[in-house]
Amino acid sequence: MIKQILVAALVLLTMSCVKENDSFLIKGKIDSFYSGRKIKLVKLDRVKTVTIDSTIITNGKLELKGSVESPDLYYIFIDNYKGSFPLIVENETMNIEFNKDTIAHSIVTGSKENDIFKIYQDFAKPLRDQNAKLGQQFREAQANNDMQTMQQIRRKYDSLVKVNNQNSIENIKKYNDAAISAIMLEDFLNAKVVTANEAEEIYSGFTQNIKDTRAGKEIKRIVDVTMATEIGSTAPEFSGTTPEGETIALNNIKGKVTIVDFWASWCGPCRKENPNVVKVYNKYHEKGLEIIGISLDGNKRQNNPKEAWMKAIETDSLNWHHVSSLQYFNDPIAKLYNINSIPATFILDENGKIVAKNLRGPALEQKISELLD
Repeated sequence: MIKQILVAALVLLTMSCVKENDSFLIKGKIDSFYSGRKIKLVKLDRVKTVTIDSTIITNGKLELKGSVESPDLYYIFIDNYKGSFPLIVENETMNIEFNKDTIAHSIVTGSKENDIFKIYQDFAKPLRDQNAKLGQQFREAQANNDMQTMQQIRRKYDSLVKVNNQNSIENIKKYNDAAISAIMLEDFLNAKVVTANEAEEIYSGFTQNIKDTRAGKEIKRIVDVTMATEIGSTAPEFSGTTPEGETIALNNIKGKVTIVDFWASWCGPCRKENPNVVKVYNKYHEKGLEIIGISLDGNKRQNNPKEAWMKAIETDSLNWHHVSSLQYFNDPIAKLYNINSIPATFILDENGKIVAKNLRGPALEQKISELLD
């Protein structure tokens, strides 16, 4: 978790002919042992990996070039080396003195953003080390079925996470003119470390140039869509493509009660919950219950996402409305509802107002019963 807090899976990159000073140059020095290997600058997100630039290390030296729309988080990979080096890339000339033994300990100079990033990393490092020790202790206790020790370790872990989160939030507020602070806040918002209201308050303290970064814009988008999908709000209207290639809209299929269900054929918890949803649908459909399923099929591990989607609908007997763009978490409807994990459900009344969210098992049936019985 602590490591994940320092990692944001982000995407938005423009590569084009640019004016002077609108490009970056990364100069690196590394032990000649690595000469001849390819080194890559990579952008990661949950859907795809994009190589921004790559080169061959020659006599222990390298250069990576390109342009970024705004400072953001990237990773450097070296062929035949396990692990990567995270850094903030901005349109500046940066120098990296690579640590020959552990790339993660490399040093970046010439970049204000990476100077501030290092402040976050330096505070988190001893906590990560403690977390690694706790992980080993937990596995040993688990092997011995020592529940008491496992509970003690969980409490220590929770304490470490709390300390890291509190310190990071203080630094986000302090370094309000740094893109890394926006990147960190975006990560915290997605991980629900902070609420939308808390994120909005912190975001309001950012300078305008940070609000205009990719991460700043994404924070604003997430806050806006989160507010729009809170209980009591009217559910955002959408339309999507059915397995048969037709288009249907939420407004066209609403019942007295409507469940908007985000799921996917590859999602184990979704498939496990489906029999319960089928039971509720069969019991209450004639009383006015409608369901529209939005599938997030389309991840890179699927050879034929549409076939997998349609087969899951048939296998699980999901006899209600279905739409999907087959774009995984980049599905436009998923973005409209700020879906970062599934299953996720929204229950709407006859006016389209959200009356409940993310109910499963008996809780789902109980709520539908309250609304329709």
